Amino acid sequence: MADVLDPETRRFNMSRIKGQDTRPEMLLRRALHARGYRFRLHVRSLPGKPDLILPKYRSVILIQGCFWHVHGCHLFKWPATRREFWESKLRGNQARDAANRVALVEQGWRVIEIWECAIKGKQRLLLDEIIVRIEEALGEGPGLTQITGEDFSNG
Repeated sequence: MADVLDPETRRFNMSRIKGQDTRPEMLLRRALHARGYRFRLHVRSLPGKPDLILPKYRSVILIQGCFWHVHGCHLFKWPATRREFWESKLRGNQARDAANRVALVEQGWRVIEIWECAIKGKQRLLLDEIIVRIEEALGEGPGLTQITGEDFSNG
């Protein structure tokens, strides 16, 4: 099926999709700041330019959109059109994410990955519960912690 929008309009629409300062990111930043946590944002020298960096805890927080990073939850659905394009694009995102996580852990960082479904959607967690899980992860050494909606197990 052909795109219903001309290339110029499609390009404009796609350029408006935010990569940082998204609503889930802002909610989490406000909650952490209110609890006294101080962090840096989008440090380019770190693999993948993590959303939040808590240097005191040697931890980074990645807030992953369930669509853009192919999460198997209720918020993800493969697009019906241009399947090859989207599969290539999104699988590339997954491969890059995995490489960035490995590089961060190898550099001694605790990677806390928070999926969009944990913050919004029918399986979302309370913001306080997300903060508690983050606080638990901050005490651990290098490695990966994932926080997802209630229908997924955390790892």
